[in-house]
Amino acid sequence: MNAERAAAIRAIANKEPVAFERGTAQVPELFAANVFGPQQMRSRLPEAAYKALHLCMTQGQELGPGLADQVANAMKEWAIERGATHFTHWFQPMTGSTAEKHDSFATLEDGRMLMEFSGKALIKGEPDASSFPSGGLRATFEARGYTAWDPTSPAFLRETTNGPTLCIPTAFCSWTGEALDEKTPLLRSLEAIHREAMKMLRLLGEQKATHVYPTLGCEQEYFLVDRDFYLRRPDLVATGRTLFGAKPPKGQELEDHYFGSIQPRVLAYMQEVEHELWRLGVPVKTRHNEVAPSQYELAPIFERTTVAADHNMLCMEVLKQVAQKHGFHCLLHEKPFAGINGSGKHNNWSIATDTGENLLDPGHTPQANMRFVVFLTAVIRAVDVHADLLRCTIAHAGNDHRLGANEAPPAILSIYLGEQLTDVVDNIVSGTAAKSEKRKDTMRLGVTALPPLPRDATDRNRTSPFAFTGNKFEFRAVGSSQATAKPNVVLNTIVADSLAFLVDQIEAQKGQKGLDAAINEVVIETLRKHRRVLFNGNGYSAEWHAEAAQRGLPNFRSSVDAIGNLCAPKNIAMFEKFGVLTAKEAESRMNIQFEAYCKAISIEGLSCLSIARTMVLPAAQAHQGAVAQSIAAAKACGVEVSGQQKRLLAMSSLIEQLVARIDDLSAQFEQAESHPGTPAEHARAYRDKVATSMVKVRETSDHLETMVDDSLWPLPKYREMLFLQ
Repeated sequence: MNAERAAAIRAIANKEPVAFERGTAQVPELFAANVFGPQQMRSRLPEAAYKALHLCMTQGQELGPGLADQVANAMKEWAIERGATHFTHWFQPMTGSTAEKHDSFATLEDGRMLMEFSGKALIKGEPDASSFPSGGLRATFEARGYTAWDPTSPAFLRETTNGPTLCIPTAFCSWTGEALDEKTPLLRSLEAIHREAMKMLRLLGEQKATHVYPTLGCEQEYFLVDRDFYLRRPDLVATGRTLFGAKPPKGQELEDHYFGSIQPRVLAYMQEVEHELWRLGVPVKTRHNEVAPSQYELAPIFERTTVAADHNMLCMEVLKQVAQKHGFHCLLHEKPFAGINGSGKHNNWSIATDTGENLLDPGHTPQANMRFVVFLTAVIRAVDVHADLLRCTIAHAGNDHRLGANEAPPAILSIYLGEQLTDVVDNIVSGTAAKSEKRKDTMRLGVTALPPLPRDATDRNRTSPFAFTGNKFEFRAVGSSQATAKPNVVLNTIVADSLAFLVDQIEAQKGQKGLDAAINEVVIETLRKHRRVLFNGNGYSAEWHAEAAQRGLPNFRSSVDAIGNLCAPKNIAMFEKFGVLTAKEAESRMNIQFEAYCKAISIEGLSCLSIARTMVLPAAQAHQGAVAQSIAAAKACGVEVSGQQKRLLAMSSLIEQLVARIDDLSAQFEQAESHPGTPAEHARAYRDKVATSMVKVRETSDHLETMVDDSLWPLPKYREMLFLQ
């Protein structure tokens, strides 16, 4: 075996689970210990100030400067007591990650250093905005940007070896007030869905609720690879995925990893991740092995969307940082290994009221639950009318490797409702009696000792990109590496749009027909028009792709095809109507998505060229030389070598093919780099030229990997990275 790979394996063999300082606190005491949340606020603020802040956090009411000073002082005192000397406005620029600039509480007065934190410093920061992507919103030399405190998401302490830092979730905007981040449109979309949902509830006679908000739970999938292997894979370091790697003798075909016993080193890692996240107030609940070897999942309890979106960003940060302590590297890329399952981030979304009701809970008799049927109708219409926009939110280079394969939903947006709710929809449209009552509420397993089990209203459909799962919709197509704010901005906005449409239609008809008849007629007509998006079958099948085309459902197979939909006239009109994005902001985001795609493929292309030229090709040539010398020596002794010569010729042919394909990739890369035209045309050039040429280089390299002497192959192999922990 190659010496470096052998050394990495020896190191892994000696690694033990890493212990961490757990303390004696139980989970209820531990939870949110590092969060300036309701308990801290209530104990440190005057009652009137706490109540005002609580209304601001839960219902979006305006925060006055006097209250900001009180909150800032209490927050500072709490942080300093915990050892903090610095604070940062923690925000989400349009890079897919988080950003922060640290400032100390220190101020100089009469030669003395004091620790101060004003309401003004809490509410607004001024980081340099010049190097963040803006998609054309402002020129690079226009550097001013502002961070604005988001009181709907609590501040928290991030602890490191040398002390904690106070992190304050914020929005990020330009000097002209345009959103430069993912959080600002999310907050706008929350207001939009609140306004339109409240109009609908009032129309339906609901008087108790005063606020509506979406809830979110993000299941996070990830891979772990030993850090000694990771550092010997330049492709993983540069791109987050393996650009080379022959299929191992064993992959996931035995189906023995899913929900299997968790390996001790991995379990120790998971336990510390959970411990850290609990302290940060992230309500993680589930951990388990996923389908692919070395793939795992973490899932939280549902929260308000703005908090859940921040918590998922924290979750990804903690997963990566804790991994290093345990000798791992956490891979969040959607497809780090070819030939096995990739990773997603199942976006579980619903709508709730401040009275504690879930508006997507069908109850025991969904066909008689008019409120549920109306909100369900709004979601069905939203997904059908704006499937192009939803597809755009999950369009990026990493997700292209995953969507449409037999591991993830297809690129066609459809809704799975299950048998019972599909019956409800069909019967509403046809006006017939419900058939779904035939379903039993329990199931028996044929063993006397086992109790009858309650049966869910629906089964699960893993092939559906947008599936109803009891009292929520699971947007399964979201990629594992992406920020959740973007898909939820669109999801909130398109449902707000559909609720507004339904309210307008009902209002227009209720004067002549009465409210109940108007609601009934509008729901029937809307479902009749949009139920084409409902599909309960196998989304992987070729038959579904053909049927979807007949139904007129869009199928954007690649990110490059999907991204341009963001600026379709109907989508711009909707964003502007609800104040979520201006036309300029939407265009900037489209440009950023195209640019991110180009950059991702460019980095992959350069990495592929470098590894193929300097690692794969030399190893293959060294093996070829050794074999040629061996054959020459054997022939000199009169030994029969025809079989060996045949293998040498095959090897030489593959090396020639590799050289030719490297040269072709280099040429295609240069063409794509210099390609003129729009951002969409530039991205298309990278997809059609660079990405396709990389596949060919990999194909030859992976074939050579199966032939080259193991002691010469420099890259850790799939059989090692996936199974040695």
